[in-house]
Amino acid sequence: MTIDRRRFQLLSLTALAGASTAAAATSTASTTAPPQAGVDGSEPGFRTLGESDFVNVNCKDDTWQWKKDMVHCTGDPVGVIRSVKPYTNLEMVCEWRHLRDAGNSGIFIWSPIESLDRLEGPGLPEGIEVQVLDLGYKTAYEKGGRKANWFTCHGDVFPVGGSTMKPFPPAAPNGRRSFPTENRSRGVGEWNHYYIRAINGEVRLWVNGKEVSGGAKCNPRTGYLCLESEGSPVEFRNLRLRELP
Repeated sequence: MTIDRRRFQLLSLTALAGASTAAAATSTASTTAPPQAGVDGSEPGFRTLGESDFVNVNCKDDTWQWKKDMVHCTGDPVGVIRSVKPYTNLEMVCEWRHLRDAGNSGIFIWSPIESLDRLEGPGLPEGIEVQVLDLGYKTAYEKGGRKANWFTCHGDVFPVGGSTMKPFPPAAPNGRRSFPTENRSRGVGEWNHYYIRAINGEVRLWVNGKEVSGGAKCNPRTGYLCLESEGSPVEFRNLRLRELP
């Protein structure tokens, strides 16, 4: 079968246009929908966390603003909201994105009520923190001539205050932080997916679909879940949690 030259050119242009459109759609999807771990929160036993699941600890009334499955944090002041109830063994999934370059935030696991009750002004509780840090934070930190060799921007896990943890390797120079095995976080304005598993004093973190960091022998190993406000606007969405025996 033969196709005249003009018709062939039209068909070729149409195919190229379709390929370009598909590529653009894939690019957009990769920006808005980060890769997810094998557990995405749709499994039996998971439930959505919303405004009624948290109480303010030491933030302003308007620091955290909820809208359906998403919460916006202004970053002012430094502080947290905590879960209504304490948890011991759990799985949690969420997505987060920073809205300003060099943004800082975090998710606390197993924060003791005693440290939360002491927070009358700006500050953060004890517990195990899963870092939520924008990629620009390292650049901003090093502008003053300091070396950013004690943290990363890709999902550090570490104990805060008097809390303790044996970090999974690679560890920070001071031996307290678990550094990620891969750099998988996305930059400012892009959504990132976290899957956190905290069982029997052990915490593991998956960043955008792959396990990267964590630690064992955590103390405490029961307490409250907290979302952190730390000086910069950040958003969380699709917060889902499953309690385990």
